[in-house]
Amino acid sequence: MKIHEIKEMKTEEIKQRIKDEEQSLVDLKFSHQLKQLTNTSKLKNVKRDIARLRTVLQERELQTAVSAVKGAKA
Repeated sequence: MKIHEIKEMKTEEIKQRIKDEEQSLVDLKFSHQLKQLTNTSKLKNVKRDIARLRTVLQERELQTAVSAVKGAKA
């Protein structure tokens, strides 16, 4: 998943996608422990996708907090 795709998503969609990706990560880890996972790079890719999603979500939260503080000062 590319960063520009994530930025186009709504906040609720991002939160839901984080939940889905975290569940996918748990499943992949379980498969890896059972030696059923043949492509272990999927683990790394899912972790990176989660990090990207969380980064965009945190950026949005910071923007709303900053705009709230600016609005309170004005």
